[in-house]
Parts: sequence; C-alpha cells; structure tokens
Amino acid sequence: MDAQDIVAIGAAAFLYLRRRRRRRRRIWVHEILQGRLQHGEFHRLVQELRLDEGRFQRYFRLDREQFDSLLSKIGPLITRQHTNYRRPIPPAERVAICLRFLATGDSYRTITYSYRVGISTVAYIVNQVTRFIWDALVQEYMPVPTTDDWRSIAEGFRERWAFPNCLGSIDGKHVVIRAPDNSGSLYYNYKGTYSIVLLAVVDSQYCFRVVDVCSYGRTSDGGVLANSIFGQALRDGTLGIPEDALLPGADHLGTQPFVFVADEAFPLRRDLMRPFPGTHLYGSRRAFNFRLSHARLIVENTFGILTSQWRMYRGVIGVSPSNVDACVKATCILHNLIRRTTRPTTRLRPGPSAGPSANREAAGLQRVHQAGSNNATREALRVREAYVSYFCNEGAVGWQPGV
Repeated sequence: MDAQDIVAIGAAAFLYLRRRRRRRRRIWVHEILQGRLQHGEFHRLVQELRLDEGRFQRYFRLDREQFDSLLSKIGPLITRQHTNYRRPIPPAERVAICLRFLATGDSYRTITYSYRVGISTVAYIVNQVTRFIWDALVQEYMPVPTTDDWRSIAEGFRERWAFPNCLGSIDGKHVVIRAPDNSGSLYYNYKGTYSIVLLAVVDSQYCFRVVDVCSYGRTSDGGVLANSIFGQALRDGTLGIPEDALLPGADHLGTQPFVFVADEAFPLRRDLMRPFPGTHLYGSRRAFNFRLSHARLIVENTFGILTSQWRMYRGVIGVSPSNVDACVKATCILHNLIRRTTRPTTRLRPGPSAGPSANREAAGLQRVHQAGSNNATREALRVREAYVSYFCNEGAVGWQPGV
C-alpha cells in the first residue's frame, strides 16, 4: 500500500466520521414535548373532562363508559413495553389521540402541539389504533349477517319504514382525500375532488351492516358494488339471503324475493330495487318511487350522522389512501358502538311515525336523478312491478302520494 492509498483511506474515514456527526441528534426529545406529562392535553384537559359527562362526550364522541369499554378491548393490543430509554405512551392516551383526530379532522401537527408528542408518533398511533379498533370490534358490532340477521333486518324495515322484504339501504359516499402521488386520475371523481368511496349497507336502525372502502373515487356507485366483496357475494348467491316470501296481505302476488333498495346509480336486479327513471312520473310509478325513496333515505341519514359525529369527513383527509381506509372503517364501527350502547332517548325516531317532515325529505329525493345501468332482466322488471302493485293496493299507506 503506497502513500496515495493511505491518504485516500484517511480522507474516506474523515468524511464518514463527519457525516455521522451531522446525523447525530442534538436532542433526543424536544423540550416542548418533554412537558407532556405536565402540560399535555391528555394529562390536564382530558382528566378534567372526566368530571363532566356531556363535555367528555362532545370532545371524544364517546361517553366515559363507551371510552372505557373501548379501552378495555384494545388496550392490551396497543400497550408498549417500558425500556431504559423512555416511557411508552399509555394505551388510554393513544386511544385519546386517535379519537381526537377522527372527531375533529385536525392535522397531525395540531394534535402534536396539543398532546405534546412527535408528529411521527401521532401518525403511527392513528394508523395503529384505527386498525385495532376494527379488528377488535368488528365481530361484535358489524359481524357478517346470517340468514336470521337478514330476516331481522327485513322485519325492521317492515315495521319502521313500511317496506317489506327489504334487507337494507345501499349507497356510496365519497370521502375526500389529498391527491396521492403518481395516482393520475384514479382517485379523481365527478365532483372535481380526489376521493375513495365508502359503500355501505344500512339497516332500519341506522347501523352499518356491510361496508367496503377499497374503491377509487372515479368509479361509479354501480361499479363499486360490482367490484366489492359484497357485490360479488350478492351476484354469486352466497350472502345467505332468505328464500322468497309473501308480501303482507298480498298472497295473490305470490312469493317475492328479499331486496336491497338503492338510487338510480345502481343497476336494477332481482334482489336490488332502484326507482323508475324520469322526472314526470305519475300514478303507481310515482308512488313506488316515493316508497322506495322513503326507505332509501335511511342510508343518507346514516351518512349524515357519521359526518356530524366524526368531523374528519368535513375536510380533506391528508393521509395515504390505505390509512384513510382504516380511519373510515374505524368510524363506521364506532358509529355502530354508539348507536347500540347509547340510551334510546338520544336515538332518531322511526320513519313512518315521524310524520310529514320525513315524507317531505323522502319526496325531495325523487328529484335526484343519476345515470346508471338500465339493462335489467325480465325477472327484475317483474319483481319491481309486483312491488308497484303492492304499494298501490294492499301495502298503501296514508302518507304516500295519491292516497
């Protein structure tokens, strides 16, 4: 080895050590974040809110009992081990950070300053906790419906919304996101924003029974249904839908299939009813559209409740699409938890007994017209005509048009 090689090796070693010095952190935790236990929002404000049930519920969207129940289910899953270098953030604080993000839609940086934790820590916590919320609660609050579950849902629609043999209301909701890098027009929708689509099946109690959040914003509602696991199971006949049954008091019509109700963006199928197209409808078709809109209104109301509870839907969600999926699924499962564990006095009243106001809302939906597939089978047309006959005769109610 000559002198020139020695000089080269020495220079390389010098540069290596210099780069290592540059990368070395000057501080391990910023002095502002070091005050988390004394001044962080969880250790001061949240503890004070526990003394006020109403304010605690408005802050987290869950009351204290619901919060503690959620913590007991996912706390062991998100607990981190103590080390000699630092104390981990406790599970209760992790849940609080995640719920606050979902409830407000604030940026990670805003939550960083209020809770005094690092921005990368907030991002990690939200991503982790939302996934565990879904995994821990889905079997209890959104299990795959069985045949008996479908029958129970249909009974609820018959009693509350005067629509027999109805298995649920279907619709899609665009969840606005920041445009992902190198995504082209995949997420660009007809509203001029970037989004993913939440496809939901809702029961008569305003609870989600099936959700799918894997579709690009440019896909139509009908396309989302066709590409979803639920749509494939519906097409393959593997949903466990009950066998055809008689409509109440209309034995002469014969047995009719159980159906889902949707708007004009969805195709007409034997098991999926959509309204008649057109703006100048009269007589029996107008009555059918009114009754179908009255039942389909439930999914619109449910989306409205979801948006009012979880304000992240009010703006642009600035995280990656995969993390948005986890957040959306978490809010849907938390929505069901709130609906099923909150005292009945806070629930919405049933549809038919709600009087003219609900009817005006349903009538307003008839003015919404979207393009959708119009290629229906003869069997699907026959089923719709059977419902038309039923709603205009044996199943007619006093609050529908023409009665």
